[in-house]
Parts: sequence; structure tokens; C-alpha cells
Amino acid sequence: MTQPKSIEWEGDDRYQIVFTTRCGGTSVGPCESLNLGLLTDDDPASVFHNRQLACSDAGADATSASMSHQVHGPRVGRAEPTGIDAPADHPRRDGCWSDVPGQAMLVLTADCLPIALYRSEGTPAAAVIHAGWRGLLAGVIEAGVRELASNNPCAAVGPAIGPCCYEVGESVARPFIERYGANVVDGSRLNLWEAAEWTLRAAGCTRVDRINRCTSCEPDTFFSHRRDHGITGRQGVIAFVR
Repeated sequence: MTQPKSIEWEGDDRYQIVFTTRCGGTSVGPCESLNLGLLTDDDPASVFHNRQLACSDAGADATSASMSHQVHGPRVGRAEPTGIDAPADHPRRDGCWSDVPGQAMLVLTADCLPIALYRSEGTPAAAVIHAGWRGLLAGVIEAGVRELASNNPCAAVGPAIGPCCYEVGESVARPFIERYGANVVDGSRLNLWEAAEWTLRAAGCTRVDRINRCTSCEPDTFFSHRRDHGITGRQGVIAFVR
């Protein structure tokens, strides 16, 4: 086991925003090694230990951190310190927010977009959002921006499956073209990054930083549900107000 190898966003000193990778944990097999997801073919004890490792690497406390039972929907709510390193009943939603210093939040992904939102003005507050194609169309980004209640929200968008690898059928491509225009789909390949940035800016975000790294293209660094046919782990984003 090595130390977790995370991608730290450094856009505002008031916030800690870290995108995790699959590297530096204790899991073995298809979920090797820093798997953060329980709904996988992994030992729960390894998952909880990995969450402790990831939080420690980010400077966060796993015992008071918050996460959600993700359902690919539009709900975002206030984070509660339920802890993420032991069994807990997490709310069914796809994001949470907090203005409490040190209150860490986690969302999980394995191709979907991990997004962190933050207030650039006023009382510091941050949010984390899980956004796949269903969540984007359902309005999870807009919900996150509303919950953050900022006059000048900003965003950091983490690694996800890129347009190089994300082939979709007409039933998915059509509503994206209708909403975002033809540029968001190239043939049968969907660009989630472009769709997310369009949505974030339309919702009022004045700054959108993107880490355009494809989870499917980097098997040594990221889990990918599409690439690994569903037998894989989960990475994500950890964020909090410092």
C-alpha cells in the first residue's frame, strides 16, 4: 500500500477540494486499490479503511464527514456529520453542501462527473455533486447552485469519462442535443464536460475549472464503470471549507 495519489484543486485558499484516484488504498482485485464505494465487489472493511486514508490525505475527518446514497437524481441537501468510515444511513440524494469549517463531504463516481461548488464571495460554503447524464438532465447542477445560495458561485469539475470514450444511443443523445446543441455530441459520443460547463455557467457560475482527464482512458489511475463493465470501484471528490 502507498499513500493515496489524489488530484488537489488549488483555486481558492478558503477551500480544500481533492479529487481521488484509485491509487494508494488497501482493496484488491477489480477494486484495487483506493476503492471508496460499498456497492461494489469489495470487502466493506477495506472500503471504510480507504475512506479514512482518502480523508486523511485531504486533511479531513472521516468520522464526521458526510455523503449521500446516490440515485442519479436532482436532490441536494445540507451535509450532516454522519461519518463515512462506518455503516450509516445516508440520505438518498446526489449532493450536499456545508458552510461549517472542517465539515468534509464526499460524492462517489466511476465515470460520472464529480463536481465541487463554492462561494467566491461572502461566507464560505462548498458543495459536492454527483452528475451523470441522468442527473445533468434532471437538474442536479442547478439544484446544487440554488442550495449554495451564492451571488457568485464557482465550480471545479473532476475526472470523468470523456467524449473520446463515452458512446451513447439516440435516446440519450437526443435530449442533450435539444438542450445543449449539436456540439455536445460528436457522432455517438457525448461530451459530459461541455454539458456540465454549459449548465454551470447558465446557472450563474462565473468560474469553471475542468480537469479533462478521462476515467476510461487511464485504467491505472481511475475506476471506470463503462470500461470495466460494471465490475470496478469508485473514486470521487472530497471538499470542505477550511
